[in-house]
Amino acid sequence: MNIVTIVGSIRKESYNMQLAKTIQERYNTIMNMEFADIRSLPHFDQDEENNPPESVRKFKESIANADGVIIITPEYNWSIPGVLKNAIDWASRVDKVFVGKPVMAAGVSIGMAGTLRAQLNLREILTGIQANLLPPSGNEVLINFAPQKFDDQAGRLTDEMTLAFLDTVMDKFGEFVRSSKNAQLQGSYMG
Repeated sequence: MNIVTIVGSIRKESYNMQLAKTIQERYNTIMNMEFADIRSLPHFDQDEENNPPESVRKFKESIANADGVIIITPEYNWSIPGVLKNAIDWASRVDKVFVGKPVMAAGVSIGMAGTLRAQLNLREILTGIQANLLPPSGNEVLINFAPQKFDDQAGRLTDEMTLAFLDTVMDKFGEFVRSSKNAQLQGSYMG
């Protein structure tokens, strides 16, 4: 299973990037995970959408070729960061690579809410661009109080209860991606 992960923070050692790296390492036997580069994306420009820069083409291709997408977002001012919204704007135009794509949301914060508002905002955006979202009930990866749950030296999530919950959600996401892929294959045989 090929997964592309978009991390909404471009800070190299952000807790959200640490979560992404934890996922990449912990589940490397069930998925091949690559990171999409959002740092190099220019501001979305409708004048350029039909002939976008190479960085945008590569970004969109990585999503189009993936079996599923994980978006890990911090919360800035009760919403998703501008760099993440910019990336989604590019991906939602012209060839619309998120349409029908299985997507899982997650996020980490140092506060109590664990990116709840940002993920609500993200889900609203992804629904609008017709992504195939992992249902939130029981699958909401809202990691709070990050300094207590991550090992600063290793730069990875170490809290056992959180990791156990993440194991459950990742199993569900894997099944969600496989069932979405099977549904697409069956649809192509019928069509």
